[in-house]
Amino acid sequence: MFWTTLLFTALAEAVPQFGGGFGVTMLRFGCPNVVIDRLDPLVNPGQIPSAHVHQIVGGNAFNATMTTADVSAAATCTTCQFSEDFSNYWTANLYFKARNGTYKRVPQKGHALQFNDQFSTQTQGGILVYYVSAQPGQITAFKPGFRMLSGDAMARSRPDKTLQRQNCFRCYTGPNYGGDIGAPCMDNNVDSESLPSKPCPGGIRSNILFPTCWDGKNLDSPNHKDHVAYPTTGPANFLSLGGSCPSTHPVRIPQLMYEVVWDTTPFNDKSLWPADGSQPFYLSTGDNTGYGQHGDYVFGWKGDALQRAMDTSGCMGARCANLQTQQITTARQCSVKKVVAEDEDGCKLTCHSMPSLQLL
Repeated sequence: MFWTTLLFTALAEAVPQFGGGFGVTMLRFGCPNVVIDRLDPLVNPGQIPSAHVHQIVGGNAFNATMTTADVSAAATCTTCQFSEDFSNYWTANLYFKARNGTYKRVPQKGHALQFNDQFSTQTQGGILVYYVSAQPGQITAFKPGFRMLSGDAMARSRPDKTLQRQNCFRCYTGPNYGGDIGAPCMDNNVDSESLPSKPCPGGIRSNILFPTCWDGKNLDSPNHKDHVAYPTTGPANFLSLGGSCPSTHPVRIPQLMYEVVWDTTPFNDKSLWPADGSQPFYLSTGDNTGYGQHGDYVFGWKGDALQRAMDTSGCMGARCANLQTQQITTARQCSVKKVVAEDEDGCKLTCHSMPSLQLL
């Protein structure tokens, strides 16, 4: 995401909130995949295989079952640029369904060069992670054992078509992230909660935003959602504090966002699309609407590293509060052994990763 105009706008809007100072901090850093596998230790702990394929980034403690204690103590490496971040972040994969009924996993791109961050341009996929502290010194970092889920993998529609500033897709208008201006999930003219219905000249960007209020007690909840909440006025604009937290969830936590760039351009030939002209992309859940986009998060920062960053004003990008970073070559050496033996890159209708559709 390109930030020059957006940042000046956001900071200007922040002036009344922060007493005239430009105090917003935004960590923005890349994490290559640590593994692509059909595991989900948050929703389906211990289940092998889980319901659908995920791409996972972050620490190498990821497994079908993960500790509910301090994940950073169980990991020995991470794919993330911040080497003190052993968290795990994961999303569903995206697939192209050809007219002949076969499926192929959509490749990913690195991320746009911003803040002189060369690492994130070389991730060759994975997830670009954002942590926003819209009021440094007043934001409480997540605690060891914390986890949460944003989105609903089973959703296939929503009566209210107004963007909810939670999950969205942007159709790039050209190469080099064309049309990548403005905050995500804010403008119906450029973003949608459903997958784009037309070929995207520069690919598709997806964003997943998490709640920013916490009950202050529970590190998780049975549905991985009830212990967190959005402000009383609804999800906050990106880089903004938003309304007051509800009384049941009074603690402000960082605004966490995932960004994934899907290189759909190899599939822009409409002769390969379904004969009825419908869009041909499916999430690995079997969802071809896009409404089922979701993200899973397990916190794993070392010590007080994230809290120090959230307390520091004016950080932008992958440098903040003397946090340690690593080179992309080191990050790529971190991996997790694949558990489920299947071809996640593509198959015919005999594959089983989408049981309801007998698809990938």
